Amino acid sequence: MRRYLRIVVLCLACGFCSLLYAFSQLAVSPEEGAGGGGGKPQAAVASWLAGGGRSTLRGAGPVAHPGGSDRYNLKMQPVEKMHLAVVACGERLEETMTMLKSAIIFSIKPLQFHIFAEDQLHQSFKGRLDSWSFLQTFNYTLYPITFPSENAAEWKKLFKPCASQRLFLPLILKEVDSLLYVDTDILFLRPVDDIWSFLKKFNSTQIAAMAPEHEEPRIGWYNRFARHPYYGKTGVNSGVMLMNMTRMRRKYFKNDMTTVRLQWGDILMPLLKKYKLNITWGDQDLLNIMFSHNPESLFVFPCQWNYRPDHCIYGSNCQEAEEDGIFILHGNRGVYHDDKQPAFRAVYEALRNCSFEDDNIHSLLKPLELELQKTVHTYCGKIYKIFIKQLAKSIRDLYARSPKEK
Repeated sequence: MRRYLRIVVLCLACGFCSLLYAFSQLAVSPEEGAGGGGGKPQAAVASWLAGGGRSTLRGAGPVAHPGGSDRYNLKMQPVEKMHLAVVACGERLEETMTMLKSAIIFSIKPLQFHIFAEDQLHQSFKGRLDSWSFLQTFNYTLYPITFPSENAAEWKKLFKPCASQRLFLPLILKEVDSLLYVDTDILFLRPVDDIWSFLKKFNSTQIAAMAPEHEEPRIGWYNRFARHPYYGKTGVNSGVMLMNMTRMRRKYFKNDMTTVRLQWGDILMPLLKKYKLNITWGDQDLLNIMFSHNPESLFVFPCQWNYRPDHCIYGSNCQEAEEDGIFILHGNRGVYHDDKQPAFRAVYEALRNCSFEDDNIHSLLKPLELELQKTVHTYCGKIYKIFIKQLAKSIRDLYARSPKEK
């Protein structure tokens, strides 16, 4: 009898210990989840980021963000967000706001904006973006311009002020998996969702996507004038750059400086030191050099996803845009602000002056078409219909979606 009692007591003791273990695991698991790591590997971060040497909070009411940036959460969305980054310095506030507006109008999934700007622009960005908070379709974070401290001056003056900031996005935004970087002079004429979907088309070796610099080699810059390696036949343009930054941080890049492959954070400064006297377009040239040695890592999307004056000023040379219209308009060379390419300026001004009211968006097409018809004396104006072909479809699709999706 005593033997049976001992067995019963032993079983009860084992059951009690099992219950204690189960409760301890339940208590631990929320703490692990709160850490935000999610088991994802973290890339090695350069020493200039480890110290958190970025600006302190400014403005009223922001939520503190690691590293000293300002985060303003307008709405928390449970669905996947599309991350979009831009770098704004100097007189680029209005241009950037027009780009962000075009992204918001047509996109379906919520957007997370990462805005890198000079300190004096932060309050203006905050005021303008907060006035759009009723939309409840985006969040944004403001960041100071940040370069490695030992070479900050050299990086900042490369090509244009602050332009090379984009090279450091994988190191600064180390918790972001994928990101779409665009220049300030970009206009979305269809949902960001559509270019974001290219991420799913990457094969196992591809880490980024860009469009060719030129379609026609006879007017190409890189194949005629470059004094450094470049990607493919005519190089690539970095004004629209889609990135899987997790892969970028993990990859070891082949290069022409050493037989040892280097990671993203280790290759940038050696590249600049070797080629700084040979490059013209700054960070874009460095990206061309990098992908010329690692062509398997680049996904190339068609020209209508980064349509520039070069595609029409000497005659139309983007066949995809002729067939389906322009998807993303890139007004480089300052064409939104002068009279050299009035077709580009007309689209920019139409979206700049457009508000978020449904009637306003719907009614912008007819006045825009009338303005474009005034530009037929230019090569780009002769094919003005490609500027509104996709835009008209995007507006129709916007109204075809249910009110909940708008």
